[in-house]
Order: sequence, then structure tokens, then C-alpha cells
Amino acid sequence: MYQYIKGTLKEVAPQNITVETGGIGYLIMVPNPFRFENRDGEDVTVHTELIVRDDSHTLYGFVTMDEKVLFQSLLQVTGIGPKSALAILAASSPEEIIEAVEAEDEKYMQKFPGVGKKTASQIILDLKGKLGHVSIVSPTPEKGGNNHHIQEAMLALEALGYSKRELKRIEKNLNQEHFDSVDQAVKRGLKYLVQ
Repeated sequence: MYQYIKGTLKEVAPQNITVETGGIGYLIMVPNPFRFENRDGEDVTVHTELIVRDDSHTLYGFVTMDEKVLFQSLLQVTGIGPKSALAILAASSPEEIIEAVEAEDEKYMQKFPGVGKKTASQIILDLKGKLGHVSIVSPTPEKGGNNHHIQEAMLALEALGYSKRELKRIEKNLNQEHFDSVDQAVKRGLKYLVQ
């Protein structure tokens, strides 16, 4: 129904962003909201997918069209719902996901929250050879302060389904590094979590 929404970024939260256009604020679930950090008040374009369920209408958003296409592809896999697909996209780059699928790397796929051996096999079975049309675009990091970035990253990782115990394990590692953005801290945290 909505191909994309272009408007003013009003809020960045651990699980979503709010974009205002035409006097309406759209709550959009995104894989890593902190890709949008430091852009409050700026115009943004978010590629969207509306998913209608009996009890909800939820808008999902993506930085690039290719990321949206990968999300749609993941939803075609038995056992993968929108929350799992978002967690997979937040925890890895599209390029790494595609490489893992093409290499039939089940262990890599099992590192994502909610993906066990059976689901990892299903992802590979359903998507191998079908993701060649997805290209890769990496967002550029934004500037900011380290402590705030780590705290926000921990909230985002918890929102993706990682336990407080898992997060406590990686927090020490994160505190020893410097990050220019929350997005950068989230990506590094995810690397530690999937090791």
C-alpha cells in the first residue's frame, strides 16, 4: 500500500522511528533505528511495507529498497515473521546474509535471535539462488558521544530479543571501544553476540 514515506524525522526509539508528513506521524518499525540518529528534524525517505494482521496494522521501514526486498524475501520463509526478519536485518548486513545463504552456512544463520537449526535450513532452502537482485548500500556513520551510543545500542539490542545476560556479557567489550554512532555500536554489539 505504501511504497515509501518521505517526511520529517520526529523521533528515534530503540525499536522504531516516527516520520511526520502531511500532519500525520507514522510509527515505523525499522531494523536499526539508530541509522537515523542525529537526523531529528531532517527530511528522510523510508521504504515501507505495511503488514496487516487481525489485531494490528504495522508499518515496517528500511533505509534502502534492497533492504526492503530482502525483508520481503525473508517473510516468504516458513517460520520467519516480521520480528525475526527485522532482527536478522539488524544483526547483519544484507551482503553477509546473502553470502551465508549462498554458502549454505547454517551456523551463521543460527546466530540470529529466534533462528534455530530448522529455521536456518529453511531460510537457505527457500532463498538460495534467489537473492542475486539485491544490491548492497551501507549507510554512513554519524558523529556523537560514546557513552550515549553504547547505552542506546544496548536498548536496541534488547528490543531485538537478546537477553540482559547476553548483553551484560558484551557490554565490557563495547566500553573498551569508541563509536561515532549508535548504529556503529549496535553493529559491533551484534558481532560480539554472534561470535
